[in-house]
Amino acid sequence: MKKTISDIELKNKKVLIRVDFNVPIQEGVITDDNRIREALPTIEYVIKHGGKAIVFSHLGRIKDESDKESNSLLIVSKRLSELIDKEVIFIPETKGEALENAINQLKPGDILMFENTRFEDIDGKKESKNDPELGQYWASLGDIFVNDAFGTAHRSHASNVGIASNIKTTVAGFLLEKEIKFIGESLENPQRPFVAILGGAKISDKIGVIENLLKIADHILVGGAMGYTFMRALGQETGTSLVEEDKIELAKYLLEKGNGKIIISQDVIVTKTFDKDAEKFVRQYTEIQADEMGMDIGPQTIKLFTSYVEKARTVIWNGPLGVFEFPRFAEGTKQLAVAIGKLHDQATTIVGGGDSAAAVIQYGLKDSFSHISTGGGASLEYLEGKVLPGIQCVDEK
Repeated sequence: MKKTISDIELKNKKVLIRVDFNVPIQEGVITDDNRIREALPTIEYVIKHGGKAIVFSHLGRIKDESDKESNSLLIVSKRLSELIDKEVIFIPETKGEALENAINQLKPGDILMFENTRFEDIDGKKESKNDPELGQYWASLGDIFVNDAFGTAHRSHASNVGIASNIKTTVAGFLLEKEIKFIGESLENPQRPFVAILGGAKISDKIGVIENLLKIADHILVGGAMGYTFMRALGQETGTSLVEEDKIELAKYLLEKGNGKIIISQDVIVTKTFDKDAEKFVRQYTEIQADEMGMDIGPQTIKLFTSYVEKARTVIWNGPLGVFEFPRFAEGTKQLAVAIGKLHDQATTIVGGGDSAAAVIQYGLKDSFSHISTGGGASLEYLEGKVLPGIQCVDEK
């Protein structure tokens, strides 16, 4: 069992908190602040218990100096300040005298945020490649390290593993603790029936997930574009639907290995063109025409999938079941989200990061799920049963 923030004394300590504030920003506006909100309990706990909170994160992709302005954490620090209703001291540096002096002047209960950790990637990918000197330097700025960034837990970076390797105490924040509790425990000891729902575009993204879940889950419901590759594996026509031609044999192998565990769409919503206003038709999965593309699961499949969900006591869902960005083709994703949401008092229900999490929040169902994961790639690797470096580096109790 991992040590958490509530296991240690924080008073007067300089507490380094690695968060995942990699939020979407358009034209200088944060369009979704969920990741900031999810980190609030950890930051609030530190300042309430007299710690000096030193908060840091990555943001966006940084290739060269020109990427700096659009990926500064200044805007994020302002939003954090609004949400926590307290001044956040922002230091536009990742290292150096200005940062060190500001940290040394912090009083118990203060919050400081320093600049985007990925700015250190401009000169030789020091953050992403876990440069030993950088990890050592960041560790020297604090007394305790709190890792609360599940979104980067599948990566061995200077700002997680590098710091943990050079500091006496590393603990999990409340968000990381929640991810370990819900995803980790559901995979290790699920209440049954355990139903996994997988959508999204590609089987190739989820090969390891499917193989791992075949050992654990009672049923795997497959929708989204990846479903058409499974249909082709069954010898069906899929028209112009998105299919991974090089993964058809793999899909065949997974269906055989699953021995009835993998349930695919019985009917689909198809169109002639990929357009938000395209005329739509319902087809049995055996009757898709050569000039048609699948856009969503059909009404029969919604009923079938819902019947599995209603009996479940553990549900893990990763990936939308159709082109949910277009309201005409969002019905499958929406109806499954509603069906899972109805289980909230009788089952453990988890939605993986990325588009499926965005859909649940968009439909106003956030509070109906046991847990909404904040990590896309990290959630997938955790579901694969992989050891995540950002969790492994946390001290054991």
